[in-house]
Amino acid sequence: MALAVSSSTPFTTSRSVPSQELIKVSQIGSYKPSDRGLNSLSTVNISSSSSRRRSLVKPVFAEPKRNDSVVPQAASTVINPEVASQKEETEDFEKLAKQLENASPLEIMDKALEKYGNDIAIAFSGAEDVVLIEYARLTGRPFRVFSLDTGRLNPETYQFFDAVEKQYDIRIEYMFPDALEVQGLVRTKGLFSFYEDGHQECCRVRKVRPLRRALKGLKAWITGQRKDQSPGTRSEIPVVQADPAFEGLDGGPGSLIKWNPVANVNGGDIWNFLRAMNVPVNSLHSQGYVSIGCEPCTRAVLPGQHEREGRWWWEDAKAKECGLHKGNIKQEEGVSAQSASDSVTKENDLFETESIVTLSRTGIENLTKLENRKEPWIVVLYAPWCQFCQGMEESYVQLGEKLKDSGVKVGKFRADGDQKEYAQKELQLGSLPTILFFPKHSSQPIKYPSEKRDVDSLMAFVNALR
Repeated sequence: MALAVSSSTPFTTSRSVPSQELIKVSQIGSYKPSDRGLNSLSTVNISSSSSRRRSLVKPVFAEPKRNDSVVPQAASTVINPEVASQKEETEDFEKLAKQLENASPLEIMDKALEKYGNDIAIAFSGAEDVVLIEYARLTGRPFRVFSLDTGRLNPETYQFFDAVEKQYDIRIEYMFPDALEVQGLVRTKGLFSFYEDGHQECCRVRKVRPLRRALKGLKAWITGQRKDQSPGTRSEIPVVQADPAFEGLDGGPGSLIKWNPVANVNGGDIWNFLRAMNVPVNSLHSQGYVSIGCEPCTRAVLPGQHEREGRWWWEDAKAKECGLHKGNIKQEEGVSAQSASDSVTKENDLFETESIVTLSRTGIENLTKLENRKEPWIVVLYAPWCQFCQGMEESYVQLGEKLKDSGVKVGKFRADGDQKEYAQKELQLGSLPTILFFPKHSSQPIKYPSEKRDVDSLMAFVNALR
């Protein structure tokens, strides 16, 4: 179990709690924060790491204590029974989120750790969310870190876990899937069933259920979600919220609070901070990986691709959540449902230029039936809400301009909503976007096989076939 960096003074909280819940944190770290509010964060003094000592408070998860990190706890604290019996008032977290909307990640992290003490932990995936651990260290407060070991992570991720533990002198609290559940899934459906019927079942066994067990021992958790990570599902996440999908220690709806300190920070600023602070990072990032998960379901992304396109690339863009943050999906479903119905509302379309022809269902059907076309066509199957389609808009518009008056027609066909089934059956649609080339003397379209969607790569594809 990992209790990370701690204050050298006993940790206290202003919340009133029953005496049986009161926990005294022992002096285990080398940080010496003074009693201060958020405005004095910049004055935190960090002493030499060589003087760090480890300790462990009450474990959240029902697992054996690690003998190598346990030291005697500090003496118990006597509190007023009348104060202990008072019930904690329900807090308006929507109001708190608005108050913290313009706060820095460090301020938000400090507020979360101050408020929940040992009842909160950082969820660490082994990617750039190491920034959360660095912010926690900078607050000078004690903190905990847990991670989900699915059994399918890259070797580089395991090496990164080890480096982080050594850098911050902590022990990460690993959660593992149920062995019998994994055994049943693999024996029944094989090792790579997710390529055939989607990733949800495997993620449910290896990630969601272990996470649920972990969160049942907490009152709050800290995630590295950012609004720019997935425009379809994360664009509206607040910096703090009542978790809509999981329950905490007290049980019931609203019993778990979810903190997202970097929700308003873009990916570029995250990386600038990591470099400035000389924080260790996963070596997969230098190989083109941005969003990192399990090895079979993660790959490097290419120029022009969104970072989430490296995850579950064989599925629709709207399914790019594993279930850990499934409360976000509701937002996206509302967006996609709106996008699927032109009669309800008129939204901003993509690839709107005179050099790109908009094909209706009748138009694309006629195009597929022609065996001798006057001109070859290149057509993108897309949906306006798809972040990966949005990511290639500029390059496809440039392609249209380059091929104008060249003898090659450039078109687009919206393949979501009512047209999705037809596109899957007749147009080789697997995930959005899909790019097809219709040769001059063949009715069978040729599917663009690469994930490179920059204009030069698309031009090379066209030139090789026309």
